[in-house]
Amino acid sequence: MRGDPMHVKVRATIGAAAVAAAVAVTGLIISYEPVNASKVSHAGHGFAYSPEQAKAIVEQQQIGISAYGSEFRVTCAASHRRQDDPIVFQNQAGVSHMHEFFGNRSTNANSTLTSLKAATTNCNPVSDKSAYWVPTLYKNGQAIAPDSVTMYYQGIQPQNATAFPQGLRYVVGNSKATSPNDNPAARWSCTTQSPSDRNFLNCPPGTKVETYLDFPTCWNGRDLDSANHRDHMAFALGQTCPSTHPVVMPRLEFLLTYPVNGTGLSLGGTINGVNVTSAPGYTFHGDFMNAWDQAELQRRVTNCLNTGRKCGTDGNPV
Repeated sequence: MRGDPMHVKVRATIGAAAVAAAVAVTGLIISYEPVNASKVSHAGHGFAYSPEQAKAIVEQQQIGISAYGSEFRVTCAASHRRQDDPIVFQNQAGVSHMHEFFGNRSTNANSTLTSLKAATTNCNPVSDKSAYWVPTLYKNGQAIAPDSVTMYYQGIQPQNATAFPQGLRYVVGNSKATSPNDNPAARWSCTTQSPSDRNFLNCPPGTKVETYLDFPTCWNGRDLDSANHRDHMAFALGQTCPSTHPVVMPRLEFLLTYPVNGTGLSLGGTINGVNVTSAPGYTFHGDFMNAWDQAELQRRVTNCLNTGRKCGTDGNPV
């Protein structure tokens, strides 16, 4: 949870205490979704992080916002649900597993920067027409939309941060993970509770399921995308970008809260080439296509991140 409007929750770490607090999730219901008749490779959804990058992901999760000292935020809502993925399966409608889309109301398999900029958004501010999406969450086989969606843009090296270029796109997480160790980006917790885990927790009555998803902060300075949709970006090592990815970007973090608790949770995913609704929590991942109004994004980076301030949705210090 966040105890005040501006991101004061200390990130829960994944360790022995968190694992001990987790209760095994059982009774997941497999519900196969239709896919195109022809066999399509889903390799683009999976990714094995190097040991160095896996360590960097976990270290960033353990660093509280006080270490960064600056951020601005965007609040959005669930917009629509589709078996589309315009990054991994561009122009291939209905091929992906089910995703929940936030922000831009038009996002589909054919989305481009041009189409996103021409559409509308449910985000505040409306100057952010970016597309954000994650796999759909299911409770006992029923799709559940989040009731709270906040995107935080944070400063790792705030004075050096630059705005994302328009059209930048990338993916974080590993939807093909076969164990929690395969996906250091996944992080589930319960509101009002401190433990977190890479798989679902059995959140008690009176709480809600929530997830944080942290995106890499360092760009190679050349490519808006890469073949696996990740190699053009990298996680900072501590608070320093590697020499291969020297351009400091804001750290994008999703915070999603779902109006459910208990057991019976699963995700949209792909298992053995088949799209299902029974994927485990440790396959969580997220996608981002930047379609901000460039002047408004730059104003926030300059006035908030570069000056070490925390700003609201209007891009002004609070």
